[in-house]
Order: sequence, then C-alpha cells, then structure tokens
Amino acid sequence: MRTDVEYSPVGEALGVRDFWLYAWLRRTAVIAAHVTGLGLTLIIAVLSRPGTSLFSWHPVLMSFAYCLCMTEGILLFTADGSPFCFISRKCKIRLHWFCQALLLITSATGLGFMVASKNVSEQHHLVTWHSLLGICTLTATALQAAVGICVIFPKLLHLSSFVPKLKLYHATCGLVVYLLATVTVVLAMFSDWFQATVKGVTWWAFFLLPFFPALVVMNQITSAYLLRKKITS
Repeated sequence: MRTDVEYSPVGEALGVRDFWLYAWLRRTAVIAAHVTGLGLTLIIAVLSRPGTSLFSWHPVLMSFAYCLCMTEGILLFTADGSPFCFISRKCKIRLHWFCQALLLITSATGLGFMVASKNVSEQHHLVTWHSLLGICTLTATALQAAVGICVIFPKLLHLSSFVPKLKLYHATCGLVVYLLATVTVVLAMFSDWFQATVKGVTWWAFFLLPFFPALVVMNQITSAYLLRKKITS
C-alpha cells in the first residue's frame, strides 16, 4: 500500500458531486481567510494613523504580526485556495520561518511602543484583560518559536529521535497560540481607543471578523494532524 498518497476522509462519506462542493467551499473559505487577515491589518493601520503618537504604532505592528504574518505563515501549507500552493514544501517551510521571524520582530517592536507610550503618559501596565492575555500570547509565541527551532535543527540539538513528537507539539502549540492571539485581538476591540474610533454596526463586524480565519486555521491544523495519524497508523 502506498503511503505517499494523501488520504481524504471526506471522499469515503460523500459522493463525487458532494466532494467537489466541499472542495470548492473549502477553497473559498481559505481565500476569504487570506482576505480577512489582510483586510483587518490594512483597516487597523488606517484607523491607527501611525506616527501620530507612540501608541499608534502598537495596533499597526500587532495586527501586522498576528492578523497577517501568523495567518499567512500557517495557511501557506494548505493546498486549497492558497497563492503558495504551487511552490515546493521546502520553499513553504522557508516562507513559514520568514513569516514567524517577522512575527517575532514586529510583535516585540509593538510591545516596545506600548511600554514606551504607557511610561510617557505615566499609566499603569497590565491592568486590562487585553494586556494580560497579550503578554500570555507573546510568551506562548516565543515558546512556539523555540519548539520550531527544535523541529528544524534536530540533529544539531540532538533531538532526532523526537522529531515526530516535536512536529505534533509544534502544530498543537501553534493552534493554541493562534487562538490566544485571536482572543487578544477581540479584547482589543473593547479598549477605549477602539470603541471611540469604531462604533455601531461596524464595531460588530470588526468583532466577528477575527473568528473566521481562526476557524479556517483550526480546521487546517486539526485536519493535517488527523491525516498524518491516518496515514501512519
């Protein structure tokens, strides 16, 4: 039996017509997740008016890091609706590392601008749920990056025998980090700055948007894990 052929549990339960409908719906969802991540980043950048204050750089950099870099770094591995579906897996891994490195740099810079803004205005740090969960998200992101380093350099770190488990931990932790980031972004919409900037029905649209790419990412990671488990069992 060949093990290099991808297994699709959908094909066993659905007919050909239903399978193609599922495939097109999945492709549409992935494309919409790409558009949502990019759209949120651009709109928040416009609303923040970067350069008008130290704080103005914080939402710009954080949305770029988590709404765009992290989303694209995960979705580039999907075969449906991704603009990177035609490149090799080796190139995808390199792009993934580039996105994650950019994520770490921009999120750390965004944190620095927030700390500087709080110090200048003499406000207290870590007094909101958004800030507390944000620190947890940044910590989890750093730990996730450390696991990723172990995955890509197993021989150098003498972890070759643990590679399958490390890959599983890397994917699972990545899902946790993304969900933490999603909740952190949603909590930011309850801040005084955001509620003073966006109101009414528009606010509710912003509130719901981050959940859509999170569902697509969650489906991709869990499907990839179940697929690997099915093939290797």
